[in-house]
Amino acid sequence: MPRPRREAFYLPGPLFGGRFCLLTRAPDPIGTLIFVHPFAEEMNKSRRMVALAAETFASQGWSTLQIDLTGCGDSGGEFGEASWRAWVQDCHDAWIWATANLPGRLVLWGMRTGALLLADLLRSTGIAAPLLLWQPVGNGRQHLTQFLRLKAAAEMMADTDAKSAMDAARSSLKAGESVQVAGYALPPAVANGLETASLGLPDAYPAPVVALEVGSEGREDVTPALRILIDRWQSAGIQARAESVAGAAFWQTLEIETSSALIDASVRALETFS
Repeated sequence: MPRPRREAFYLPGPLFGGRFCLLTRAPDPIGTLIFVHPFAEEMNKSRRMVALAAETFASQGWSTLQIDLTGCGDSGGEFGEASWRAWVQDCHDAWIWATANLPGRLVLWGMRTGALLLADLLRSTGIAAPLLLWQPVGNGRQHLTQFLRLKAAAEMMADTDAKSAMDAARSSLKAGESVQVAGYALPPAVANGLETASLGLPDAYPAPVVALEVGSEGREDVTPALRILIDRWQSAGIQARAESVAGAAFWQTLEIETSSALIDASVRALETFS
């Protein structure tokens, strides 16, 4: 079987340099996944896993379009120049480009906060496409709080001091100032968007949704938060399901980790999308 071709290009954007894109093109494509990466260092930790998945998907006839959001990775601008609204627009621009240039069905693939961005995209544009979600974040405010805790942890603060540091960080963001967290200059325009983001879909969303979580060996079900979300979607008439697979939390481990079970489960999901 011919190997997939990888093509790198820049999609013009608001900042100098545009948005870096990597297309892993299947030899005989039946469709394309548009991948929206997670937040901050989680993006770097997941690169290897996403590359392996894209290669496997290509062997099954699915191309993958990866876009580095504005201010992230190899795209133009700095992280501190980004905004949540710009990131949603990046997702929309990737969709428009793929619709015009790639054959077959489009699938939206979001990981962690990438799932939140896709939810905002779907609500704001009316786009309807199958969703493949990896370890989706359901609550943006909670995720922002966890990220701000890294600031306190890096300074090895006591619990009381950590709370004060987080309160000070939130005050700075509300005052329009960026906050340094784990090597990233978190801008208010990103923090504010993340804080209000939620993984909500329109009622009776017409396309299938598959959410996959990585957990310890033998864990039979997904986390309670995701189970509640899936039940809510199903009650709203959405064809949604969730599955837990064995593997390491590769987006946050010190060493680069992978999960073949997650890729295998994703391939099974794609079979239901085609």
